Amino acid sequence: MAMWLTKQRAIPGPVFGSTDRFEGLGIFFDTYKNNRPGTVFPYVMAMMGDGQTTYDKAHDGKDNELAGCSARGIRGASVPTKFRLTHIQDKSLKLELQYKTQNEWTLCFDIDAVKIPTVAYLGFSAETGELSDNHDIISVESRNLYNSQQYSENQSKGGKSSGKQKGKGYDPNRDQPSGSWVWFFIKIVLVLVVCG
Repeated sequence: MAMWLTKQRAIPGPVFGSTDRFEGLGIFFDTYKNNRPGTVFPYVMAMMGDGQTTYDKAHDGKDNELAGCSARGIRGASVPTKFRLTHIQDKSLKLELQYKTQNEWTLCFDIDAVKIPTVAYLGFSAETGELSDNHDIISVESRNLYNSQQYSENQSKGGKSSGKQKGKGYDPNRDQPSGSWVWFFIKIVLVLVVCG
């Protein structure tokens, strides 16, 4: 299976079901070892495509690897497997995996100076070979982290941010908005008045 952040839209092809010579980032979850001695599979790796370089499928992308890690146990895990990709524009790229126990994140890689195209398409693809696997994508969440430094500074001081903000940084502890039965009934009454 692969996750893509690329300059072009998805086109079917030979690299985990998508096109070769892509421009952008590919994160590959490779469950089958072709020819990569000394590497424990399943293996998760990142590749930055420049639009010219071909993915080295015969050697499981060894020459194309930007960063990666072994993920032994990700297949048939007792908990839902998840991954969390954090990208801070032109600064860093971090991938964490959850497959051993619930809410325990394992760092796969954390690298600096990764430049993803300014306008990028998010996509997922998969391809099977000698070993068939089933990958179900249950949900995908995307958050804007451009205020993460300001959020971190304020949390360490124990307060909320002051001043005007264009957006809100991601706060994993913030309660999610919940609906109210009173508000629901007010909406129903308004609909009945307008329609009636």
